[in-house]
Amino acid sequence: PTFYSDYRQRPVTAAELKVVVQGPIDVASTAAAARRIATELNPEVPIAFRTLREIVSASLADRRFVLLMLGIFGAVALVLATMGVYGVIAYMALRRTAEIGVRMALGAQRRDVERLLVKQGAVFALAGVALGLVAAFALTSLLTSFLYDVGVADPATFVAASLTLLLTAVAASWVPAYRAARIDAVVALRNE
Repeated sequence: PTFYSDYRQRPVTAAELKVVVQGPIDVASTAAAARRIATELNPEVPIAFRTLREIVSASLADRRFVLLMLGIFGAVALVLATMGVYGVIAYMALRRTAEIGVRMALGAQRRDVERLLVKQGAVFALAGVALGLVAAFALTSLLTSFLYDVGVADPATFVAASLTLLLTAVAASWVPAYRAARIDAVVALRNE
C-alpha cells in the first residue's frame, strides 16, 4: 500500500502516520487486528494505539489544569472574602456595642439587631458583587481562550457566582450579628 502525504500539511514530520480505525466497541480486539495487519505489511514499523477519547483528553489537559487552578484560586478567594466580611461585621458590632445595648434597652428584639447587622453585611456584599460584575464583564475577553463550551457572557455563570458570593456574605455576617444580639443590654451600657 502507498500513502500520499503532502509535506506542507505535515509540518512536524513525515515519518509519522496517523490512521483512524473504526471497529467494534471492543478497543482491544480492534487494536489487535490493526496491529496484525500493520505488522504483516512492515514488521519494523512501531505502532501505538490511542482511542479518540484519549486523544481529546490529552489535547484538553492544559485547559483542565488552568481551570483547576482557577477553581482553587476562586475557592481561596471565597474563603478570604468570607473571613473579610466576618471580620468587618464583627468589628462593626464591637464598635456599636453601646448602640446595640441602647436598642435592646429600648425594646429592640434580638432578631431586630441580627437583621440590622446582616442587612449591613448584605449591602456591602451587594456593592462588592456589583463592582465585581462590572470588572468581570470588562475582563471577559481575556478569559475567552480558557473557556471550553461556555460563552464569555454566560448569564447562568454570572448569576450563580453572584448568588454564591451574596449568600456567603450573608452567612458570614450572621455569626457576628448573632453574637451581638446576645449581648446583655445592661452589660453593654455599663461598659460604655
